[in-house]
Amino acid sequence: MKTVAVVPVFNHGGTVGVVVGALLDHGLPVIVVDDGSDAATARKLDELASGQPLVLLRHPENRGKGAAVMTGVCHARECGASHVLQVDADGQHDMGAVSRFLAASAQNPGAVIVGCPRYDASVPKGRKYARYLTHIWVWINTLSMRIADSMCGFRLYPLAPMAALLPALAHAQRMDFDTEVLVRLDWNGVPVVNLPVEVNYPPDGISHFRPCRDNLRISAMHARLFFGMFLRLPRLVSRHFRTTC
Repeated sequence: MKTVAVVPVFNHGGTVGVVVGALLDHGLPVIVVDDGSDAATARKLDELASGQPLVLLRHPENRGKGAAVMTGVCHARECGASHVLQVDADGQHDMGAVSRFLAASAQNPGAVIVGCPRYDASVPKGRKYARYLTHIWVWINTLSMRIADSMCGFRLYPLAPMAALLPALAHAQRMDFDTEVLVRLDWNGVPVVNLPVEVNYPPDGISHFRPCRDNLRISAMHARLFFGMFLRLPRLVSRHFRTTC
Protein backbone atom coordinates (compact mmCIF):
# COMPACT_ATOMS: atom_id res chain seq x y z
CA MET A 1 0.00 0.00 0.00
CA LYS A 2 1.11 3.53 -0.79
CA THR A 3 -1.08 6.21 0.76
CA VAL A 4 -0.82 9.84 -0.35
CA ALA A 5 -2.53 12.73 1.47
CA VAL A 6 -4.51 15.25 -0.60
CA VAL A 7 -5.29 18.63 0.97
CA PRO A 8 -7.65 20.98 -0.95
CA VAL A 9 -6.98 24.62 0.00
CA PHE A 10 -9.01 27.78 -0.54
CA ASN A 11 -7.85 30.75 1.55
CA HIS A 12 -6.77 28.61 4.52
CA GLY A 13 -3.34 30.19 4.85
CA GLY A 14 -3.59 30.39 8.64
CA THR A 15 -4.22 26.67 9.20
CA VAL A 16 -2.86 24.69 6.26
CA GLY A 17 0.69 24.69 7.63
CA VAL A 18 -0.32 22.81 10.76
CA VAL A 19 -2.31 20.28 8.74
CA VAL A 20 0.51 19.67 6.27
CA GLY A 21 3.09 19.43 9.08
CA ALA A 22 1.04 16.77 10.87
CA LEU A 23 0.67 14.72 7.68
CA LEU A 24 4.41 14.88 7.00
CA ASP A 25 5.09 13.85 10.60
CA HIS A 26 3.11 10.68 9.87
CA GLY A 27 5.43 9.96 6.95
CA LEU A 28 2.86 10.61 4.24
CA PRO A 29 3.59 12.13 0.84
CA VAL A 30 1.42 15.26 0.60
CA ILE A 31 -0.31 16.85 -2.39
CA VAL A 32 -1.68 20.33 -1.73
CA VAL A 33 -4.15 21.70 -4.28
CA ASP A 34 -4.50 25.48 -4.21
CA ASP A 35 -8.02 26.09 -5.51
CA GLY A 36 -7.58 29.71 -6.62
CA SER A 37 -6.70 31.11 -3.17
CA ASP A 38 -5.96 34.75 -2.40
CA ALA A 39 -2.45 36.19 -2.63
CA ALA A 40 -1.68 35.77 1.08
CA THR A 41 -2.56 32.05 1.03
CA ALA A 42 -0.68 31.56 -2.23
CA ARG A 43 2.45 33.03 -0.62
CA LYS A 44 2.03 30.78 2.41
CA LEU A 45 1.75 27.73 0.18
CA ASP A 46 4.84 28.77 -1.77
CA GLU A 47 6.73 28.98 1.54
CA LEU A 48 5.52 25.53 2.58
CA ALA A 49 6.45 24.00 -0.76
CA SER A 50 9.94 25.53 -0.69
CA GLY A 51 10.75 24.24 2.78
CA GLN A 52 9.01 20.85 2.92
CA PRO A 53 8.72 17.79 0.65
CA LEU A 54 5.26 18.28 -0.79
CA VAL A 55 3.66 18.64 -4.21
CA LEU A 56 1.83 21.94 -4.81
CA LEU A 57 -0.75 22.01 -7.60
CA ARG A 58 -2.77 25.08 -8.55
CA HIS A 59 -6.08 26.00 -10.12
CA PRO A 60 -5.84 29.49 -11.64
CA GLU A 61 -9.32 30.24 -10.31
CA ASN A 62 -11.60 28.75 -7.68
CA ARG A 63 -13.33 25.65 -9.03
CA GLY A 64 -14.61 24.11 -5.81
CA LYS A 65 -13.50 21.60 -3.20
CA GLY A 66 -14.59 18.61 -5.26
CA ALA A 67 -12.58 19.78 -8.25
CA ALA A 68 -9.51 20.30 -6.04
CA VAL A 69 -9.78 16.80 -4.53
CA MET A 70 -10.18 15.24 -7.99
CA THR A 71 -7.07 17.08 -9.22
CA GLY A 72 -5.15 15.68 -6.26
CA VAL A 73 -6.53 12.18 -6.80
CA CYS A 74 -5.47 12.19 -10.46
CA HIS A 75 -1.95 13.26 -9.52
CA ALA A 76 -1.75 10.64 -6.76
CA ARG A 77 -2.73 8.01 -9.31
CA GLU A 78 0.04 9.17 -11.66
CA CYS A 79 2.47 8.85 -8.74
CA GLY A 80 1.53 5.19 -8.24
CA ALA A 81 -0.50 5.61 -5.05
CA SER A 82 -2.91 2.89 -3.97
CA HIS A 83 -4.85 5.01 -1.44
CA VAL A 84 -5.64 8.68 -0.85
CA LEU A 85 -6.21 10.33 2.52
CA GLN A 86 -8.37 13.44 2.01
CA VAL A 87 -7.97 16.06 4.75
CA ASP A 88 -9.57 19.51 4.88
CA ALA A 89 -7.15 22.42 5.28
CA ASP A 90 -9.21 24.29 7.90
CA GLY A 91 -7.59 22.57 10.88
CA GLN A 92 -10.88 21.42 12.42
CA HIS A 93 -10.03 17.72 12.51
CA ASP A 94 -7.83 16.01 15.10
CA MET A 95 -4.72 15.09 13.14
CA GLY A 96 -3.89 12.47 15.75
CA ALA A 97 -6.52 10.34 13.99
CA VAL A 98 -4.28 9.88 10.95
CA SER A 99 -2.53 6.82 12.41
CA ARG A 100 -5.87 5.15 13.23
CA PHE A 101 -7.13 5.72 9.68
CA LEU A 102 -3.93 4.32 8.19
CA ALA A 103 -4.18 1.26 10.44
CA ALA A 104 -7.85 0.71 9.54
CA SER A 105 -7.01 0.98 5.85
CA ALA A 106 -4.17 -1.53 6.21
CA GLN A 107 -6.63 -3.99 7.76
CA ASN A 108 -9.36 -3.22 5.17
CA PRO A 109 -7.47 -2.20 2.01
CA GLY A 110 -10.55 -2.40 -0.20
CA ALA A 111 -12.70 -0.18 2.06
CA VAL A 112 -13.22 3.55 2.27
CA ILE A 113 -12.47 4.75 5.81
CA VAL A 114 -14.92 7.54 6.67
CA GLY A 115 -14.59 10.07 9.46
CA CYS A 116 -17.51 10.21 11.87
CA PRO A 117 -17.26 13.58 13.68
CA ARG A 118 -17.23 13.87 17.44
CA TYR A 119 -17.92 17.53 18.13
CA ASP A 120 -16.90 19.57 21.13
CA ALA A 121 -18.87 22.53 22.49
CA SER A 122 -17.55 24.84 19.75
CA VAL A 123 -19.76 23.38 17.02
CA PRO A 124 -22.54 25.71 15.79
CA LYS A 125 -25.76 23.97 16.76
CA GLY A 126 -27.53 24.87 13.52
CA ARG A 127 -24.80 23.32 11.42
CA LYS A 128 -24.67 20.19 13.57
CA TYR A 129 -28.38 19.48 13.36
CA ALA A 130 -28.72 20.47 9.69
CA ARG A 131 -26.34 17.65 8.80
CA TYR A 132 -28.96 15.11 9.81
CA LEU A 133 -31.09 16.00 6.78
CA THR A 134 -28.25 14.89 4.52
CA HIS A 135 -27.67 11.80 6.67
CA ILE A 136 -31.31 10.77 6.19
CA TRP A 137 -31.13 11.25 2.42
CA VAL A 138 -27.92 9.21 2.25
CA TRP A 139 -29.53 6.40 4.22
CA ILE A 140 -32.49 6.48 1.80
CA ASN A 141 -30.29 6.57 -1.29
CA THR A 142 -28.18 3.62 -0.13
CA LEU A 143 -31.07 1.72 1.52
CA SER A 144 -28.79 1.36 4.51
CA MET A 145 -27.02 3.13 7.36
CA ARG A 146 -23.60 1.96 6.25
CA ILE A 147 -22.40 5.56 5.87
CA ALA A 148 -22.64 7.17 9.30
CA ASP A 149 -21.60 10.65 8.12
CA SER A 150 -21.14 11.60 4.46
CA MET A 151 -20.01 15.21 5.00
CA CYS A 152 -16.83 14.85 7.03
CA GLY A 153 -13.78 16.04 5.09
CA PHE A 154 -11.49 13.45 6.68
CA ARG A 155 -11.57 10.10 4.86
CA LEU A 156 -9.28 7.54 3.22
CA TYR A 157 -10.14 6.14 -0.21
CA PRO A 158 -8.90 3.05 -2.04
CA LEU A 159 -7.69 4.74 -5.20
CA ALA A 160 -8.79 2.26 -7.89
CA PRO A 161 -12.57 2.42 -7.26
CA MET A 162 -12.29 6.14 -6.47
CA ALA A 163 -10.52 6.94 -9.75
CA ALA A 164 -13.04 4.86 -11.69
CA LEU A 165 -15.79 7.18 -10.42
CA LEU A 166 -14.20 10.45 -11.55
CA PRO A 167 -16.12 10.69 -14.86
CA ALA A 168 -19.43 10.27 -12.99
CA LEU A 169 -18.39 13.02 -10.56
CA ALA A 170 -17.58 15.67 -13.18
CA HIS A 171 -20.61 17.70 -12.04
CA ALA A 172 -19.81 17.36 -8.29
CA GLN A 173 -17.27 20.16 -8.14
CA ARG A 174 -18.14 21.84 -4.86
CA MET A 175 -19.84 21.07 -1.53
CA ASP A 176 -21.80 18.22 -3.09
CA PHE A 177 -18.65 16.18 -3.74
CA ASP A 178 -18.04 14.63 -0.31
CA THR A 179 -21.52 13.13 -0.07
CA GLU A 180 -21.92 12.04 -3.67
CA VAL A 181 -18.61 10.19 -3.88
CA LEU A 182 -19.43 8.11 -0.80
CA VAL A 183 -22.91 7.20 -2.05
CA ARG A 184 -21.52 6.15 -5.43
CA LEU A 185 -18.73 4.11 -3.84
CA ASP A 186 -21.36 2.36 -1.71
CA TRP A 187 -23.50 1.70 -4.79
CA ASN A 188 -20.46 0.05 -6.37
CA GLY A 189 -20.08 -2.29 -3.41
CA VAL A 190 -17.05 -0.64 -1.80
CA PRO A 191 -17.11 -1.47 1.95
CA VAL A 192 -17.40 1.44 4.39
CA VAL A 193 -15.58 1.61 7.72
CA ASN A 194 -16.72 4.46 9.98
CA LEU A 195 -14.14 5.81 12.42
CA PRO A 196 -14.62 8.61 14.97
CA VAL A 197 -12.60 11.79 14.59
CA GLU A 198 -12.61 14.73 16.98
CA VAL A 199 -13.74 18.03 15.43
CA ASN A 200 -13.62 21.56 16.79
CA TYR A 201 -14.68 24.89 15.30
CA PRO A 202 -12.22 27.69 16.16
CA PRO A 203 -13.85 31.11 16.73
CA ASP A 204 -11.92 32.63 13.79
CA GLY A 205 -12.47 29.64 11.50
CA ILE A 206 -13.20 30.17 7.80
CA SER A 207 -16.27 28.62 6.21
CA HIS A 208 -16.85 28.67 2.46
CA PHE A 209 -20.39 27.36 2.73
CA ARG A 210 -22.81 29.68 0.92
CA PRO A 211 -26.31 28.91 2.23
CA CYS A 212 -28.30 29.77 -0.90
CA ARG A 213 -25.96 28.45 -3.59
CA ASP A 214 -24.75 25.39 -1.72
CA ASN A 215 -28.14 24.33 -0.35
CA LEU A 216 -29.53 24.44 -3.89
CA ARG A 217 -26.56 22.41 -5.13
CA ILE A 218 -26.93 19.85 -2.34
CA SER A 219 -30.68 19.57 -2.92
CA ALA A 220 -30.04 18.89 -6.62
CA MET A 221 -27.49 16.24 -5.62
CA HIS A 222 -29.96 14.46 -3.35
CA ALA A 223 -32.58 14.47 -6.11
CA ARG A 224 -30.05 13.12 -8.61
CA LEU A 225 -28.97 10.36 -6.24
CA PHE A 226 -32.57 9.50 -5.38
CA PHE A 227 -33.38 8.78 -9.03
CA GLY A 228 -30.07 6.97 -9.37
CA MET A 229 -31.06 4.80 -6.43
CA PHE A 230 -34.25 3.76 -8.27
CA LEU A 231 -32.19 2.59 -11.24
CA ARG A 232 -30.17 0.43 -8.84
CA LEU A 233 -33.08 -0.62 -6.64
CA PRO A 234 -33.08 -4.38 -7.41
CA ARG A 235 -29.35 -4.66 -6.71
CA LEU A 236 -29.54 -2.56 -3.53
CA VAL A 237 -32.50 -4.55 -2.20
CA SER A 238 -30.72 -7.82 -2.97
CA ARG A 239 -27.62 -6.56 -1.18
CA HIS A 240 -29.72 -5.52 1.81
CA PHE A 241 -31.22 -8.99 2.18
CA ARG A 242 -27.86 -10.73 1.69
CA THR A 243 -26.34 -8.73 4.55
CA THR A 244 -29.29 -9.02 6.94
CA CYS A 245 -30.27 -12.66 6.43
